[in-house]
Amino acid sequence: MKTQLIFKYTFDRLFALMGIIILSPIFLLISIVIKIDSKGPVIFNQQRLGKNGESFNIHKFRTMIVGAEKTGDGLKVRSNEDTRITKAGNFLRKTSLDELPQLFNVLKGEMSLVGPRPPVIYHPYDGFQNYPEWAKKRFNMKPGVTGLAQVKVRNAVSWDGRIEYDNKYIDNFSLFLDMKILLDTVIKIIKPASIYLEEQ
Repeated sequence: MKTQLIFKYTFDRLFALMGIIILSPIFLLISIVIKIDSKGPVIFNQQRLGKNGESFNIHKFRTMIVGAEKTGDGLKVRSNEDTRITKAGNFLRKTSLDELPQLFNVLKGEMSLVGPRPPVIYHPYDGFQNYPEWAKKRFNMKPGVTGLAQVKVRNAVSWDGRIEYDNKYIDNFSLFLDMKILLDTVIKIIKPASIYLEEQ
């Protein structure tokens, strides 16, 4: 497994560098659309928990109005009808294109292309130390731009449900599984579906 992890993280940085270069026109186009669509910065930065529970600053294209976390349902986004989501943001969220700036996180070694998605530092549990022991396993690997939970359930289940998928990924990690998740992610981008938890 150690050899596979070395190859994984080496590939991560090489792919991230090439991706940033190749996708730079798309980065520029999205940035222009965001600026035209709503007031505020193009990039949204937020503290997240990474490997071993250490915090880092994640980068995403902004998809909501400025200060969205302090209004409405806070961190919860129940549907694409949420008025805090911008018009451009709705499309970026459905296609996951808002995640592209995380290639810079991968290049810096803070994230991997595939792994458990990094939660904010205070949700679903307030700080790494407050996670139950079974859930801390998800922090044994670098967080990913995409992951098993993302391609299987995304936000359509509770956080504990997603953590179970994260643990399953870590227990069954292989380069083949990573490639399968990356392929499934591309398919999800081409054929986007609902990403929200439907509450009864």
